[in-house]
Amino acid sequence: VQLQASGGGLVQAGGSLRLSCAASGRTFNNYNGAWFRQAPGKEREFVAGITRSGTTTYYTDSVKGRFTISRDNAKNTVYLQMNSLKPEDTAVYYCAADRSPTSYSFNYYLRGRYDYWGQGTQVTVSS
Repeated sequence: VQLQASGGGLVQAGGSLRLSCAASGRTFNNYNGAWFRQAPGKEREFVAGITRSGTTTYYTDSVKGRFTISRDNAKNTVYLQMNSLKPEDTAVYYCAADRSPTSYSFNYYLRGRYDYWGQGTQVTVSS
């Protein structure tokens, strides 16, 4: 599957953005989806994940209550709605997907779980 991330940009603190990750090449409802981010000089970190059906979602603590991950399998797309953005949310955001049969709840936060990555989209939050 090929992933294409979009929707990044420059926004003031407190503002909102919605990222999209469009998948092509395979039936996307066979894949779990996730968003990671990487700030300058830092490791790529897990932000949010969603199961194949979209019934279960996971978030890193720093974005809980502000970010929402969702998916539309009919459109082969995963979204990340980001509200109340903070300067510390500034990073390149990457979407990822995996179709491992192992339980998603076991290691959804690990980079190594994901086999497919999008190219990244820059999110910059000014103070």
